[in-house]
Parts: sequence; C-alpha cells; structure tokens
Amino acid sequence: MYLNRTIEKILAKTSKHYPVILVTGPRQVGKTTVLQEFAKDSHQYITMDNLLQRGLLETDPYLFFKNNQGPLILDEIQYVPGSFQTIKEKVDENGQSGFYLLTGSQSFHLMKNVSETLAGRIAIFQLQGLSLRERYVIDFYDSFIPNESYILNRKRELKSYSDLWNCIHRGSMPKLVTTPDMDWDIYYQSYIQTYIERDVRQLTQIGDEKSFMNFMISLAARSAEILNYQSIAKDIGVSSDTIKRWTSILETSGIIYLLYPYSNNHLKRVIKTPKVYFMDTGLLAYLTRWLTAETLQVGAVSGNVYETFVIVEIIKSFLNVGNSRPPIYYYRDRDGREIDLIIEDGHDIYPVEIKKTAKPEAKMAKNFSVLQGIPNKNLKTGVIICQYDQLTWLKDDLLALPIEYI
Repeated sequence: MYLNRTIEKILAKTSKHYPVILVTGPRQVGKTTVLQEFAKDSHQYITMDNLLQRGLLETDPYLFFKNNQGPLILDEIQYVPGSFQTIKEKVDENGQSGFYLLTGSQSFHLMKNVSETLAGRIAIFQLQGLSLRERYVIDFYDSFIPNESYILNRKRELKSYSDLWNCIHRGSMPKLVTTPDMDWDIYYQSYIQTYIERDVRQLTQIGDEKSFMNFMISLAARSAEILNYQSIAKDIGVSSDTIKRWTSILETSGIIYLLYPYSNNHLKRVIKTPKVYFMDTGLLAYLTRWLTAETLQVGAVSGNVYETFVIVEIIKSFLNVGNSRPPIYYYRDRDGREIDLIIEDGHDIYPVEIKKTAKPEAKMAKNFSVLQGIPNKNLKTGVIICQYDQLTWLKDDLLALPIEYI
C-alpha cells in the first residue's frame, strides 16, 4: 500500500528546472519508494547497496554511466560520494532536467560533496516519516503559518484525528503505518541496530555502542526540553564533548531536530541553548519503553511527547514543500518565561503554545506579551494548539486551535 507523499508536488515542479534532485532523510522514511513512484515510467533504478554496481561506480564511473545511460534513480548515493564529479560532467553534457534522482542519508560528507560539486545543478529536499495529512489523505499543502488565510483554507480540509495517541505511539515510519499487524517492538529494535551498525559507523567511530545506545535513551527522555550536554554526559559517563559530537550525528542523520531560541537585540535576557525533539515519536516511545499508546497518553512524559509530536508535524509542513530551514524558534528567558514556539513570516511573528489539554485557557498564553514592541516585527494573533474539538477565540488576539488544523 502506497500513501501519496506531499513532497511529490515539489519534486514534480523542481525536476523541470534542475538536472539533479537529491532526497535526504533518515532510514526507512520512504525516500526510495517516493522516487520510484514519482519516476516509475521514466527512470532506471540502481541501488548502491548492490556491491557490484557500487564497485563499478567507485572504480570506473565512466563505464558505469556508459552501461546505465539514464535517466537514473541512484539510491543510497552516500556510499559513493566520489561519483558527484562524474555526475556533474554528465549533467553538463546533456543538460536534461530531472535526469538524475538521488537518495542518501544526510551525512556530513555527502552534503559537503554535493554542495561543492553540484552547486547550481541540484535541488535538495529532506523527507521525514508520514505526516498526519499524508496518513489521513488530506489534500492540503501549505506550511503551518497560523494567519487568517491559512486557518480559513485549512478548515475546508479538516478530518478528525480520532486515534491520535495511537498515531503518536506507533510512529510515522511508512512500513509501520501501512502494515498494522507489524510488530512495533521488533521493528524499532531492528531499526536501531541497522542505524547504529550502518549509519553511525559511517559517520564516526563509536567506541562503545552500549554507551551510544544509552545516550539515545537519555536524549529521548529529554525530548521537548532544553538540551543540557553536561547532564547527559553525567548520566552516560562520557565527556560533554562526546555528547555534543553524538548529538550532531543524530541531528545530521535526521533522528532529532534542534530548535533554536528566538534571538533579537530587543530581547536581552533570552537563553541561547536549543531544545531537542525526536523526529519520530514511535522511536521516542520505544527508547523510553512506553509500550502502549494508553500508558504513553497518561504517563508522566505525555505533555512533552505531545509537544514533540506537534512540533514535528509543523516541521514536516515546511520540509514537505521544500523549505529545509523552517522559520521556527522557541523563547525562554532568565526569568523563566517560555513560549513553546515562535513562527516567523517576514516581519510577522506568531507565538504558539502547545497543550495536551482539551480545556484551553487564556492564561496559558501569558508570556506572549514579552514579544511586544520588537522593532520591525508585528506580533500577530497567538495560538494555543490543543485537543479541544473546535476553533475558539479566547481573547481578541488569542485563538485555541485544534491539532487537526496543523
């Protein structure tokens, strides 16, 4: 069963203008499947998991491209980073748009080689797991910017997320979503083994895999919290520098997202440390051993998990239309005042609180006022994203917004 992906629209548009398209992201989020579906009638598929093809591309790229004249889907291209120079030469020879479609994990080396070698010839997109819109087959593609136009248009395409906590617990991996009888525990156990054995070792030398696994568990338990390297280092028994390096690995490979604080010269007392979010709440639940949706929903971390899920859905709304740097931030100052999310749209800023409750109250947005009076910025209507079942104005400038509006 294939669920259409939002990113297909931007792929179709961009492939008319760029000869090379690269889709990056974590393992098993559907990179290969989406390209095969997108180009099933036009492109030959070759995976670099095939050692014969990989070896030929590494040792004799000209012979490889003579045997495979294209158009081509080249899967797992991170295994052959040296191929980009030859791809550049082939592109400059034929100049055809959308000729090479690539997938690859988002490693440091891959992105460096791509940026340097194929500059001006390549469009790069990030793919994550299925969004709620994709899962519920909702025909709506705008990034989440809660202005009047967005809310009006989104309202026309609403569907009830009746099994929300099952979605949160099961996670967003396409295979788990489309195969309901697949064992959740076994899937994530295998996923982590594959990730550590293949991707992590490719990026860096991990001397102690058990410590790295404990690090992932410790970080998962802190999703939606301000990142404290020293605290995690103390838990694991390694140095803070090691924790920083390992965090960079998870961020680079798309497992986590670091949300940075909103900075402005007008805001003098802001904390400058990022917050961390796991990009797949199923993986988060697996690592922290919340074994059912029911226990997760009523557990001590349910608020943080709900916030993580909402933030990630908003991130996907930007990534899936080709915006790899969502204009989103959080706010916290030394006086303890915090705003879960700030969305910046030009000169407009939208403060957002994320609450698991079905009973939103205006006082939940008491800190939005700290953003008033920022030069050249317009503070717009604030939003509380919650589980109330209908859109409700709590004040003239404050809106309670059901999660269905993301």
